[in-house]
Amino acid sequence: MIEFPNHSRSYDRTRRAVRFWGYDSAMEASFFVDEGALRRLQPDTRPDESGFLTAFDSNRERICAAAARLYVRGSRGSYDLVAANF
Repeated sequence: MIEFPNHSRSYDRTRRAVRFWGYDSAMEASFFVDEGALRRLQPDTRPDESGFLTAFDSNRERICAAAARLYVRGSRGSYDLVAANF
């Protein structure tokens, strides 16, 4: 089971997504939630790094729940969440 105890997150300009991490025992997985998904969750999101991080923080529970549904143990190192995941 994946858990999200680390509240660190960062904006990745290249991927145009907020990156965060989940842990399954000692295994770490990276997750990226793209700008489109953040706008779906919070339509009034400002289109800049601060706005996307704020949208992520405001919707962390929903984002982590969607990430947990997408996660498959040992499958891959990173996962992308897009608007369709919400």
